[in-house]
Amino acid sequence: MTGKINVLGGPLALCNCSPTTGFFRDGYCRTDDSDAGRHVVCALVTEEFLAFTKAQGNDLSTPRPEIGFLGLAPGDRWCLCAQRWKEALQAGCAPPVILASCEVTTLDIIPIDVLKQHAVDAH
Repeated sequence: MTGKINVLGGPLALCNCSPTTGFFRDGYCRTDDSDAGRHVVCALVTEEFLAFTKAQGNDLSTPRPEIGFLGLAPGDRWCLCAQRWKEALQAGCAPPVILASCEVTTLDIIPIDVLKQHAVDAH
């Protein structure tokens, strides 16, 4: 792990390794210029969010074994695109976030006070 910073100013914490998440599939919600989606929000996915994102064309609940994806279930931690999380917020179904695992670049799209309102970890 590179010494990335989270939205609270501390070291970026692991989001999840089972299933392994992140743009780089290393368990961390971090990004670089090759990640057009900005997969920087570590979320605790909910059934409501999974239905929302499926309706938007990104089905995260259906297994896709051909690419090694087992599908997500409510309660799984997953690195979401910051813009998709913001869209879910506007639709009233944003899943809770784990602040220590959200990369600081999240703040370019979502204000810290909004993230804190949806946090499951200490803030």
